[in-house]
Amino acid sequence: MKHNKLSQYIVLVDFLGKVLGPDFEIVLHDLTGHHKQVIAIANGHISGRKVGSPLTNTALKLINSKSYETQDYAYNYIGVSEKGHTLRSSTLFLKNNAGQLEGLLCINFDDSRYQQLNQQLNQQLNQQLLELLHGTEFPNCIQKIDVEKNIQEQPSEHTEKFPTDLSSLMQHIFNDVMTNISVAPDHLNQEEKIEIISQLKEQGLFQLKGSIPFVAKQLSCSTSSIYRYLGNLE
Repeated sequence: MKHNKLSQYIVLVDFLGKVLGPDFEIVLHDLTGHHKQVIAIANGHISGRKVGSPLTNTALKLINSKSYETQDYAYNYIGVSEKGHTLRSSTLFLKNNAGQLEGLLCINFDDSRYQQLNQQLNQQLNQQLLELLHGTEFPNCIQKIDVEKNIQEQPSEHTEKFPTDLSSLMQHIFNDVMTNISVAPDHLNQEEKIEIISQLKEQGLFQLKGSIPFVAKQLSCSTSSIYRYLGNLE
């Protein structure tokens, strides 16, 4: 998909950003160029990204898994912004007539303001219930009542991250894979390194420019070793 063919989606990004409001981030990724990156964004304050920012770890995994071949979108998965806010994210796969993936249209909803309002309303309702049941003389003698529990998915180490540059994205992915590895990277044996590289490949890391020297540095080995390990995985 050439950049000029994305013009209709660029307008859509701006339109949705204004219609949905400041709690919805709308992002358009171009996957056709050498650098897979953001080419349009509305309400970027939510994730801190801008035009030129890289893909997310989740977007890379979706692309690498080729889930777009059997579905048109992914929706309601969890992300975490740089500010620590939990986001509900959805992605529309933009495909050409041959079914090839050429772009991503993403919507990230930050409901933190609504959560704060919900907590305030619950506190007020709790207080009113206590006064109704026990009178105003004994407001502190009973534990606070949970009138409504807002159940949310808890972010994990594999939750979508929103890095603003390529090096941060690669570091996020590498750190996620290394979460359950107790051995220091420079003390790994060859078999362990191959397993890590296999997981990094599954996460889509090696689709990124500069990933080979990055991983070589992280694992304290040569770039030729990384190429060899990847060849063995093939």
